[in-house]
Amino acid sequence: MLIPDFTIPFITIALAELGDKSQILIFLLSSRMKQHFPFLIGVMLGFLVVDGFAIWIGAWMIQLVPMVWVKILSGFIFLILGLLMLFAKNKEEKEELPSLKNPFLTGFGLIVVAEWGDKTQIASALFAAQYHPVLVLIAVLAALLLLSTSAIYFGKIIAHRLNKRLTAKVGGALFVVLGLSALFF
Repeated sequence: MLIPDFTIPFITIALAELGDKSQILIFLLSSRMKQHFPFLIGVMLGFLVVDGFAIWIGAWMIQLVPMVWVKILSGFIFLILGLLMLFAKNKEEKEELPSLKNPFLTGFGLIVVAEWGDKTQIASALFAAQYHPVLVLIAVLAALLLLSTSAIYFGKIIAHRLNKRLTAKVGGALFVVLGLSALFF
């Protein structure tokens, strides 16, 4: 039956990603950007690559890349981004961090690093082994599009209400905490 092939992955992924680190990071980064659509396209392409790969590979995906290396790499990248945000010079005429000049690449890179080996990718692989892979991919991407669009929308709204320097510092601190937690826990 086609209904469970779509609805079960859609609901599960939507609930699993709600409030997840990648959605929080999308929210924070979108509050620092002017170009939200290229950012969303990059985010979704990142999800397509990560989850599409998982669905294609299925259960074998975990054996390809040792999780310890994924955690170490993502930890260092989060630390670097966090430190860049914390120590960036505050220039009123320049609202975006140097690392955020290309919203598409920022979104793509964030998702590929943050989601590789994440529960969403593993769940996508497991769903593909049980349900029709094309419907699983569509369901997973639909759930992630809904959540990512919401995160970007609320990030855009909050950008006008909060002090940009404060949000950069809070975002940087969150990136550092995520980086340290990936390295040590």
